[in-house]
Amino acid sequence: MASKLDTTFAALADPTRRAILAMLLEDDMAVTDVAEPFEVSLAAISKHLGVLTMAGLITQEKRGRVKWCKLDPDAMRSASVWMQGFGQFEPVNLDAFERFLKQELPEPPEASG
Repeated sequence: MASKLDTTFAALADPTRRAILAMLLEDDMAVTDVAEPFEVSLAAISKHLGVLTMAGLITQEKRGRVKWCKLDPDAMRSASVWMQGFGQFEPVNLDAFERFLKQELPEPPEASG
């Protein structure tokens, strides 16, 4: 499982790949359509798509002469389950923390001028 998580998080570490995944949330897309909004070559986008495919986050399918990309909705389940394990920690309420510090810590001495 650790190897699968490593592959998933490595794929998610790149902002271009995260943007591609966000695009594929809407619908399946042809590779050329995926590449369109990015200012990199089609070959670079193909490499990103390869990483996402190897991680199991997307599938690629040839339909006629066009290669299509599809998001695998279950692909991030193990990563999500792993991250939920950290949900046991309550988020820090910074306002409450500041009030606590004001009550517990002595006031700093006034600067003389």
